[in-house]
Amino acid sequence: MPIEVAKVELKSVRDASPLAAVIASGAFDADEVVAVIGKTEGNGGVNDFTRILADQAFREVLASHGSRADADIAQIPMVWSGGCDGVITPHATVFARTADQGGATDEPRLVIGAAMSDTIAPEDIGRPAMVSTVAEGVRRAMRDAGITDPADVHYVQTKTPLLTTETIAEARSRGHSTFTEDTLESMGISNGTTGLGIAVALGEVEMPDAAAICRNLDLYSSVASCSSGVELDQAQIVLFGNRAGAGGRYRIGHSVMSDALDIGGIYEAIRNAGLELGDRPAAEDLDGRLVNCFIKCEADRRATLRGRRQIMLDDSDVHHHRHIKGAVGAVAATAIGDPAVFVSVDAMHQGPHGGGPVIAIVEPRN
Repeated sequence: MPIEVAKVELKSVRDASPLAAVIASGAFDADEVVAVIGKTEGNGGVNDFTRILADQAFREVLASHGSRADADIAQIPMVWSGGCDGVITPHATVFARTADQGGATDEPRLVIGAAMSDTIAPEDIGRPAMVSTVAEGVRRAMRDAGITDPADVHYVQTKTPLLTTETIAEARSRGHSTFTEDTLESMGISNGTTGLGIAVALGEVEMPDAAAICRNLDLYSSVASCSSGVELDQAQIVLFGNRAGAGGRYRIGHSVMSDALDIGGIYEAIRNAGLELGDRPAAEDLDGRLVNCFIKCEADRRATLRGRRQIMLDDSDVHHHRHIKGAVGAVAATAIGDPAVFVSVDAMHQGPHGGGPVIAIVEPRN
């Protein structure tokens, strides 16, 4: 069934009225929504409960406007990334699987697969066991999407558990240690380990040994976008790709930003999705055919950017996550002409060191 996509702005933390409006417009039914990926305005940290509030609001709209049971609505993947630093606008991209959109075509079009991994124990975070568990979950999501060739996968969005003081203590009570006892650091560790799991599943890297995890930054996935939170103990996986005969109006593509200023990487992802652009593109050239870009970024640990010294890693007042997210968000908003762009930090093993993956969803001209 074809995929329909809508990007909606969040007017407040618990505002899901734009989703209700799209449903009322007839673009798709509430029961056809299969995934949501969004940005909320919280601090993006362990205690960012804006993600939970937005999640509740969107599920309430699906319940009130559709006929699915609450248990079924609870299983819909919703990945919320906290922190709208700089110019980033809180928003959500909603995906629906509907037979009424786009018509038939033999051209490759957007498809979605979803899966939940097996349980990830606290002591597995940052270790090979988690890499293997995530990799198997990604393979399940590929099967769900009907994709057999990893080259047709352009985006894997995940949400995985992080460590809390309670789960650290629970692991210790069973005689296990954890990769770290710093709960904030564990967000990046969980994201990075997940990125390697995605890379292994798609054949981008070989299975790494324990010493390489979150240390050898030359190992990465070019399609991974990983977030973590306190609300689950599995990897929630939403996989996007193109498949011939799927029907619909949209295509997806990807590239990477080599560093925080690589605006060309954003345009290359848009080209890869199937939108023709000139040698020196600008936002005006997109002609309203870009749905959204999804970007991961990370402060370069070498504290340099194109040969110039960077100080964000030494700032004791503002965490470097806020610096880099705001900077890349501005570059991305300039590229696409829209501040409602998905930019997320903690990009370890997701794209090259100091850069990150860029994914674009477009409506091609043909």
